[in-house]
Amino acid sequence: MSSPVLDLFSSFVFIDRTSAQPIYLQVSQQMINAIQRGYLLVGTKLPGTRALSEVLGVHRKTVIAIYDELEAQGWVEVRPNKGTFVINQSHQVKIDKPYEKLVSLAKYPVCTGFTFRQSTILDNPFEFSNNHLAFNDGQPDIRLTQMQNLSRWYSASMKRKHNLKRLTGYNMEGSEYFREQLSNYLNFSRGLHISKNNLLITRSVEMSLYIISQILLSKGDQVLVGDLSMFSANMVFQKMGAKVSTIPVDESGIDVDYIRARFKPGEVRLVHVTPHHHYPTTVTLSAQKRIALLQLAQEYGFIIVEDDYDYDFQYDQTAVMPLASGDIDGMVVYVGSFGKSLAPAFRKGFVVAPDNLIVEMRKYLGIIDRQGDVIMEQALGEMIEEGEIHRHLKKSMKIYRERRDLFCEILEKRFNDIVKFQKPSGGLALWTTWDKRLSLFKLANLCKKENLFIPKNLLYQNNTISGMRIGFGHLSQPEMEEALEILRRGMVKIT
Repeated sequence: MSSPVLDLFSSFVFIDRTSAQPIYLQVSQQMINAIQRGYLLVGTKLPGTRALSEVLGVHRKTVIAIYDELEAQGWVEVRPNKGTFVINQSHQVKIDKPYEKLVSLAKYPVCTGFTFRQSTILDNPFEFSNNHLAFNDGQPDIRLTQMQNLSRWYSASMKRKHNLKRLTGYNMEGSEYFREQLSNYLNFSRGLHISKNNLLITRSVEMSLYIISQILLSKGDQVLVGDLSMFSANMVFQKMGAKVSTIPVDESGIDVDYIRARFKPGEVRLVHVTPHHHYPTTVTLSAQKRIALLQLAQEYGFIIVEDDYDYDFQYDQTAVMPLASGDIDGMVVYVGSFGKSLAPAFRKGFVVAPDNLIVEMRKYLGIIDRQGDVIMEQALGEMIEEGEIHRHLKKSMKIYRERRDLFCEILEKRFNDIVKFQKPSGGLALWTTWDKRLSLFKLANLCKKENLFIPKNLLYQNNTISGMRIGFGHLSQPEMEEALEILRRGMVKIT
């Protein structure tokens, strides 16, 4: 005749005989779970080893091992000639009849038992699909990454004794060697004049913007962004409670005169710009507007956050230098991503700013990313010093330039009447404008049925604009032709 305790065991113990985890550990963990939830109360006498082995269908020695494990962890006490008793309960729950409403312990609570603040601002704007083809907002092709070379550099960095010693220590400034190499790289490629002390190394551009907003923004501060702008940055600013307003954007970038006409000195706290290739339209901020924006920042006292998300991808012979290269008043905070042409795991975000701001930012980095990734940074530093980054980028740029030209050629042939665009001087995406009578969202739904996914964050359509940002860098020639043919067929169906 079975006892209530034995019946209880058969209700909450589930053994997975295909699991690599030993059965005695599976059962002991589930019993601890039962004690924590109040199904096995303090003082409960557990079944004998023979009886429990029959109920669970395991060998008696397995049950002995279960009880030994529970005793070793302090959950039960074996009393000679009396039996095994539960002696500890980390979270006591008073249940008069614990057997009547037994919930399967294999399930975890769906909701918390407490309230908390929930953010709609930070809802994930990205969509995913299992379609064979997809457009994105301008991401590189990971297939061009020489994974063997990357793994070789990383493996070599792991084996160096002086690097292994760094793993046991803590330095919230990261790898000093990498900061030295990166500062040299940025000075050479972008006309900056910085040292390692002007660099903060982060995991991503988004982390950089989050730290910047924590230090530089307060609730109610006025932040200006382009009329069409980078949504991820806007999310960070809005989460801080800033008032985000837009500035008109034309073929030469943001309208700097608009700021002077609409605002007074001291009213604007921060202006976020993507001057090299404005997001999403890819236009370049003109030299005249760059000078005017720097002068206005000094006059009005606002901060310029320059987000240079794709500086490395330039196809013209003459490169446009960042705003930060001409900043002499310390008004520009320069944000970027290093290694975007590499595999995602090898990329690093960085911030360039005057020394005193970097010191404060490192305090915040020490909280949210205390350990960092010293080995990866060391490997990247060596790749810079040995010229590996330069060689890889040079090879990749040739392919991306060819893809840009082919993408534009196909668009001109197949979409001439409806789609308009300007061939970008750099970056991995095109900005296309469409006939306003055509529904881009309906077009995206039609394409998805034909195995081409167009996420909503690429579509910009309202009463005044009808545009789509289309990345080409991740597509091979056959993929590009197939994707654009699906797009053309969808367009024909709805026109």
